[in-house]
Amino acid sequence: MNRLLMIVVALVWMAGCTSEQPAKPAATEKPQPKGPEFLTGRAAFQKLYIAARGWARDAQPYRIESVITGDSKGKEGKSAVWRSAFASPMQSGVKPFVWSGEEASDAPSRGISPGAEDNYSASNSSTQIFDPAFLKVDSDKALEVSQKHGGDKILAKNPDTPILYVCDWSRSTNELIWHVIYGESRENSKLRVAVNASSGDFMRVEK
Repeated sequence: MNRLLMIVVALVWMAGCTSEQPAKPAATEKPQPKGPEFLTGRAAFQKLYIAARGWARDAQPYRIESVITGDSKGKEGKSAVWRSAFASPMQSGVKPFVWSGEEASDAPSRGISPGAEDNYSASNSSTQIFDPAFLKVDSDKALEVSQKHGGDKILAKNPDTPILYVCDWSRSTNELIWHVIYGESRENSKLRVAVNASSGDFMRVEK
């Protein structure tokens, strides 16, 4: 009987020792890197406009443009990097802001980054500010229109052709225009199509 009691006590003691051992921490998985985020021009601009208003309460845009990177070629009217330049008449200054949705060697850091401030002149045609209310048509819609006026042939021949989007105000016609550029720049483009950024109407194939 005493021997049986000793065995029971020993088992209870061993069980207690086992339960008091600290549990091994669960193996933690390394967080997977976040993939690139692609936005249309209007969606990215809304983020940049808020940042610009933090710089100057009267800030107004004069250019919106996409940036080509290794991961972002402007497909579907979207880009992983957008840049918008703003002017403040009250401060007589201009300042660019960049939104980036990716972490890449050829892209700015993810998020919104302000650029260097410069002087503003209302007489400079390259910094013609516009009311954001005129931006009613997004870059994906501008691409759809451009595809019907030669863009489809460019991409059918070379699907990897990058597409740039530039939105600015035309002083001569008083219109806000999306310039859809098939190529890495205006100078080296295969096709440039102008689309009205307020109505979505095709305007012209640019030379």
